Amino acid sequence: MIFENGDAIVFAGDSTTDCGRKRPYGEGLWEGLGNGYVRNLDSILSVLYPDKLLRITNVGESGATSGDMLAHWEQNVEALNPNWVFFMIGANDVWRQFDEPNLDNSKLMPDCYRANLEAVCQRTLPKVKGMFIMSPFYMEANDNDPMKKRMVEYAGIAKEVADKYNIPFIDLQAEFDEHLKYRYPAYISWDRVHPNWVGGMIIARKILQVIEAKPLY
Repeated sequence: MIFENGDAIVFAGDSTTDCGRKRPYGEGLWEGLGNGYVRNLDSILSVLYPDKLLRITNVGESGATSGDMLAHWEQNVEALNPNWVFFMIGANDVWRQFDEPNLDNSKLMPDCYRANLEAVCQRTLPKVKGMFIMSPFYMEANDNDPMKKRMVEYAGIAKEVADKYNIPFIDLQAEFDEHLKYRYPAYISWDRVHPNWVGGMIIARKILQVIEAKPLY
């Protein structure tokens, strides 16, 4: 596994990361890390590697766009001096274009989204051991659904930024698409945006693969 004893790992993003985490920083037992994939990941790593003390922190913010994440990056991420950073953002950049189309969404458009992701990478990469970009996703099997198509576009932008800065890209849209070959979207998300416990475990499993963790069994 890539993490070493004493490493600090921060997960940033929107409500799909937040999942009810503690304020100001989501850490520790019980509700500290929230009830989503960050909690799942911390629990599994604690079982697999009891010899490694890892400081895992959840700084996800419900409702955050990529612009919000960038604006709060210094306080939420840099202040913690992490060794590793994971971020997943874009769901609200896309969603607001559909549930609030009558508002000024100019700062949510692809060019702004790309610029925000690049700014985060530029200011963070020199200070950490490693960084990971996780794709936004929409848990919808119909590829012709307008919001699904838009989300796939933003996931593509996230991959382009990851490739530009030589950062590992975690394609969560592909993970959910594979699961939806067998299960209806409501099984893993009531609104196709927020993963339930099964959805959270799908995310955690993929991260475990990427960080080269040993099998749980």
